[in-house]
Amino acid sequence: MQRQRGFTLVELLVALMVMALLAVLSWRGLDGMTRAQTQTQQRADAVLTLQAGLSQWSTDLDAVLQLPNTTTIDWDGRGLRLVRRSSDPQARGLLVVAWSRRNVDGTDQWLRWQSPELADRRALAQAWATAAQWAQNPGDAEKRAEVALTPLAEWRIFYYRDNAWSNPLSSSAGGTGNNADTSIPDGVRLVLTLPPGQALSGVLTRDWIRPTVGGGKS
Repeated sequence: MQRQRGFTLVELLVALMVMALLAVLSWRGLDGMTRAQTQTQQRADAVLTLQAGLSQWSTDLDAVLQLPNTTTIDWDGRGLRLVRRSSDPQARGLLVVAWSRRNVDGTDQWLRWQSPELADRRALAQAWATAAQWAQNPGDAEKRAEVALTPLAEWRIFYYRDNAWSNPLSSSAGGTGNNADTSIPDGVRLVLTLPPGQALSGVLTRDWIRPTVGGGKS
């Protein structure tokens, strides 16, 4: 009778090494797919968040009110404040909204702040001052009303008046002195610089034109 031949120790070790190599290659492939999926999801979330922020930016500007003897939109180089109608059609009060950039937990963020609904001019003046304080040096109470939108390296604001874009802080734009132009500009240009290393990076420009202004300026 012939003796049946089994695997030698060398053959068994070679087989185990091949199986281990295949397992490592499979793990690397699955790990790469998982990382790609995670990065894609993070990028999609960042895009949706930025889109929501820009949509809210336009909504705030669309709802800005022109009040007699009252500044309802102001850019001081750090933050943009505005007075707008409430989103609730049944509400009769006003809102003060502010946008700014500040470091939050080690990352510079684009932030939005909103006051409660305001029923009188005294409350409006107080909220207007609180919005300025929030944009410059907020306390814990002011921070509770803010929302962080997206990492932001830098941002700039321009107003469209007299058929031209200009810096709101320049004297030519009526941004300084006792004769500063406090009317709502015909347009507001937002320039965001998104930092590198994030899901989105680079310079983004968004133009808003006052709905009551015709001509399709851009």
